[in-house]
This record gives sequence, structure tokens and C-alpha cells, in this order.
Amino acid sequence: MKNSTLLSIGIALIIAWALVNSFFIVDQRQRAVLFQFGEIRDANFKPGLHLKLPLLQTVKTFDGRVLTLDNQTENFLTVEKKNVEVDYFVKWRIADPSTYYRATNGQELVAMDRLASIVNRGLRDEFGSRTIQQAVADDRNEIMEDLRRTVGDKVKDLGISIVDVRLKAINLPQAVSDSVYDRMRAERARVASDLRARGAEAAEKIRATADQEAQVTLAKAYEQAEKLKGEGDAKAAEVYAKAYGQDPDFYRFYRTLNVYRGTLGGDGDVMVLQGDSPFLKLFKNGVP
Repeated sequence: MKNSTLLSIGIALIIAWALVNSFFIVDQRQRAVLFQFGEIRDANFKPGLHLKLPLLQTVKTFDGRVLTLDNQTENFLTVEKKNVEVDYFVKWRIADPSTYYRATNGQELVAMDRLASIVNRGLRDEFGSRTIQQAVADDRNEIMEDLRRTVGDKVKDLGISIVDVRLKAINLPQAVSDSVYDRMRAERARVASDLRARGAEAAEKIRATADQEAQVTLAKAYEQAEKLKGEGDAKAAEVYAKAYGQDPDFYRFYRTLNVYRGTLGGDGDVMVLQGDSPFLKLFKNGVP
């Protein structure tokens, strides 16, 4: 009786152990690979409860979240053979658990090391095809886009995918930095000088055009004024002619008085003339 009880307990324990080891849970933050006799049987498990064969099958889980490779500062040569110090990070995640396990044996440090090597080669190629000014000032976004594309293709053999690649800092050695910034300042000064020269040229053209238009306007106004003045003088002469034509003797008398006023109108004026001078006709003969 005692032996049968122990046997029953043993069988129950074995059954309980088999039941416990027949199930495994995949967390939503994990990726799982099922092995049978050391060979991969399945790697496409959704989060939740799954079955496996006790003793015959084992399960390994990996972190399925977005992971970060925050690399140390690396030195790269530009096309001018100048060093730049680059600090970057990479966001990545496991895309194919079975490929990831075969490539890295499931070790995250191995994956990080191989990923860093691939990214470093990509950065070396990117900076090696650019000048310092392009790398520092102009092409940073283009570098990240190209790197994300090229690295993304190469890491497929590791069973991982690239989420993002970011350049945190691109620094220059002090001597190179001073040289580059001096060159950049000189270039900006040249551009500013060119813009000022173009502005001065445009201003001169505007002033010349304005002066020309002003001269044309004044000439037209003077021409119009002279025309109007001539018309006024002609009209006045016509009016005078009509008025004086009515009494020629009075007209001659009036004109003679004007001549006397213009000639002898000042204080102390003295004129010496012969007695028979036509100028004294009015004084001699009186009003006609």
C-alpha cells in the first residue's frame, strides 16, 4: 500500500512536471526560437502561451524591443585626408530570430560588435567621399540617409533591422577646426562681398534709370512750358496788336513814354543829345 502511494505520487509529479514543461510563454517584448535536438524548429511565435515537447524541445527568448548601439567616438578620414571625430548611435531590433541566432548564437554583445563594425565601415565610406565642409555643414542628413540604407541592407544577414542611425556630433581636431572655420569665414565674407557688390550695382542702375527718367520728365515739362509760354506771348501780342491797332498815335505815344521811363527813370540820370534827335521829338512837338 505504501509503495503504491509513493508510485502514485511519483507519477503525479512526473505528469505535473511534463505539463509545466509542455508550455512556454512568449512576452510581447520578446522573440522566441524553438529547438529540437539542437536544431531550430520554429521561430515565428506570437505573444502568448505555446506548446512544446518536454525534454525533446527547448526554447530560447531574446529581447524584441528596440535596442541601442551607442558607440564610442571614432575617427574617420575625409576625401582631403583630414580627420573628423564622429559620435553616433544606432537603433536596431531583431527582425528574424532564427537568422539572428545562427549569426550571433543569440548573444547581444556579438550582435552589437558586428553591427558596430558594419556601421564603422559605412561611415568610413561616407566621410571618405566628402570634404570636411560637406561633412560638417552641408551633408549630415544625406550621410544619415545613405548610411541607414546601406547598413540596413548589410545587417539582414544578422537577422536584425535598422530603426534609425543618428550622428550626435561631428568634431574636428583643433588645428583642423581652426583651418576649416577660417576657410568658412573667408568663404562667407566672399559671398557677402559679392552680394554687396551686386547690391551696389543694382542701386547704381536704379539711380541711373531714375536720373534719366527725371531728365526726360524735366525736358518734357520745359518743352511744354516753353510751348505754353510761346502760345501766351503770341496771344498777348495778338491782344496788344488788336488794342493798339485801334489808335496808332496813342500806341506810339505810350511806347515813347515807356522808353523815357526806362531811360530816365533813375535818380541823377543825365543824357546828352542833339536838339534834332528823334528821341526828343515828343518834348519838342508835344502830344500829337
